Amino acid sequence: MTYIAAGDRYDNGHYRRCGRSGLTLPKVSLGLWQNFGDESPIETQRAILRRAFDLGVTHFDLANNYGPPYGSAEINFGRIMREDLRPYRDELIISTKAGYDMWPGPYGDWGSRKYLLASLDQSLARMGLEYVDIFYSHRADPDTPLEETMGALATAVKSGRALYAGISSYSPGRTEQAAALLRDLGTPLLIHQPSYSILNRWIEHGLLDTLEREGAGCIAFSPLAQGLLTAKYLNGVPEGSRASRGDSSMSADQLSEENLARVRALNEIARARGQSLAQMALAWALRDQRVTSVLVGASSVAQLEENVAAAGRAPFSEGELAEIDRHAGGSGIDIWAASSAH
Repeated sequence: MTYIAAGDRYDNGHYRRCGRSGLTLPKVSLGLWQNFGDESPIETQRAILRRAFDLGVTHFDLANNYGPPYGSAEINFGRIMREDLRPYRDELIISTKAGYDMWPGPYGDWGSRKYLLASLDQSLARMGLEYVDIFYSHRADPDTPLEETMGALATAVKSGRALYAGISSYSPGRTEQAAALLRDLGTPLLIHQPSYSILNRWIEHGLLDTLEREGAGCIAFSPLAQGLLTAKYLNGVPEGSRASRGDSSMSADQLSEENLARVRALNEIARARGQSLAQMALAWALRDQRVTSVLVGASSVAQLEENVAAAGRAPFSEGELAEIDRHAGGSGIDIWAASSAH
């Protein structure tokens, strides 16, 4: 059946300007890190992407190695783009990234010009696109000159393969340097994509101030702390979950009883607000106007709908924020800290 997007998809008005740019993003964006590889049925993926757009989610975030296997999320997204979303291309923000392991040998990882531009060309081919809206350096590379990495992003934009340049998991200092280099190259830094959640607040210690000065936006990934800030772990680690099988990126210390106690206390605050824990966690991350958007994953339409509903919830009282602060941080959940330390 031919897909026709909902006529009221923009009625909620849940968008924010990205820094000082001309671009706005939905407060809740859809990330395809999980659930869009070949292990997930294509019709489930199709239903999630259609429903997201019907709800006004205009931004879909990918990376070269999302899957599994590597590249499959872009291939699957490209198929749905071709079969369902192609008429709406000019209403969509599609982003991809390069910086982590993608192919064997010395040219398939990190931040060299060779890797970034080759990866972008591969991503465009997998998705069947002429350009992406945002192309990111996915992590800081301590061994490649920053001038080379930012030069590759500028080339991506000036060649028409991307409209905007972004970085992910860069420290405040390196972010400032990257922004200066891109500005000199005539390609302003649009956006930074850091990890950020109630349990992982590192961006509050300098990065948000840096982005504000530079006029760049911020889109938070893992705002639900990889599922820890959901109902999933309220009664411990579920039998059969990825975490219980040891094939999750969450480690045992992140699922410690101390952290689970934090999560249960936060859940009580959410219940008092009339929200799910996930909804409160997303609304909390959006409480700072400098956070342009939060990236959520979704394994079902129902999960997507729950998360998107967080964008319109009531603001926090000072008392609620103070109570959340009592149970926040110190969780060891930032598994990307090595990149943002450079």
